[in-house]
Amino acid sequence: MKPYIIFNPIAGSIVNRSRLLKQLRRLNPRKLRLTQRAGEAETYARDAIRARCDYVIAAGGDGTLNEVINGIATPHRTRGVCVGLVPLGTANDFARSIGLPASVEENIDILRAKQTDPIDLVRVTSDRTRYFVNVSAGGFSGLVDEKLTPEIKSTWGPLAYLRSAAAALPELHAYQTSIVFDDVERLMIELYNVVVANGQFVAGGLPIARQADLRDGLLDVVLVPKRPPAKMVLLAAEMLLGNHLSSNAVIFRRAKKISVRSQPGMWFNVDGELVGNEPAIFQIVPRGLEFVISKR
Repeated sequence: MKPYIIFNPIAGSIVNRSRLLKQLRRLNPRKLRLTQRAGEAETYARDAIRARCDYVIAAGGDGTLNEVINGIATPHRTRGVCVGLVPLGTANDFARSIGLPASVEENIDILRAKQTDPIDLVRVTSDRTRYFVNVSAGGFSGLVDEKLTPEIKSTWGPLAYLRSAAAALPELHAYQTSIVFDDVERLMIELYNVVVANGQFVAGGLPIARQADLRDGLLDVVLVPKRPPAKMVLLAAEMLLGNHLSSNAVIFRRAKKISVRSQPGMWFNVDGELVGNEPAIFQIVPRGLEFVISKR
C-alpha cells in the first residue's frame, strides 16, 4: 500500500520546505498531511489506521515520531502496520539509535525499499499512558525539558539541550525515590535523574545507553544518585564521552519492567513529551513495532 506521510513543516533541520515536499512526493504517498500544531501528528496517524493504511511515515523530529507511534500503538493497531522515518528534527536521537543516515535522499531510498524489522516498544503508565521507542528521562531531565522552548531549539540548534540544562541548574534537587525492577529488586535512594532507555542516544547525540539494543526485550536503566557538585561536573563530562556506565557514580540495571515512585513526583520526558508527576511504570513490549530500517 502507498504510504501515509505525516510531515512537520517546522521541524528543526528544515531549510527548504518546497524542495523537501518534492522529495517526499517521490514516495508516491497515498496522503501527505502537514501538521500545524502539537498533537496533530497523533490524530493523523489514527486517521491513517482507520483508513486501513499499513505504512505510516513520520517526517519530522523525535517528537513527531512519538506522536505518530502513539496514534497507532495499541495491540490491535500495530499488528500489520509498519512505521518509517525521515529525520528532520534538531536532535534526531532515535534515527541515530537505529542507524538511519542524515541525508533526506538516502532516507527516501530506504523508505522506498521498505525493508522492515520488528523493534521493541515501551509503554509508560503514569498520569496517562504513552508509548515510546527511544528514551525517557525523569528528575533533572524533566526540568531541562520544561526549559527547552521552541525558541531555544530554534536559536541554539544542537546545543539547545545544554543551554536548557544550564537554565535548569538552579532548580537542581534530589528525589527520594523507590525503584522496583521486574517486581523483584527494590532500591530506595536519593536520585537526581532516572533514565529508561530503549535506544542509545539523547540530547542530540549524547550516548546515554551505549549498549542499548532495540530488539533485546530489555530496558537499560541509568540512575544518577545525589552527589556533591564537583563530582556531578566530572560525571557530566563522562556522560558526554559515553564513559559514565563504567563509573561508580551511576547505577545501571536491565529489566523488562521498572516502577518509579518519588517525593517530590518526577516529570518524565518521553521522546520529547512530558508525562508523569505521578508514580510511573515502564514496561517493554517486545518487538511491538515494525519499523523501516537502513538497507544492510
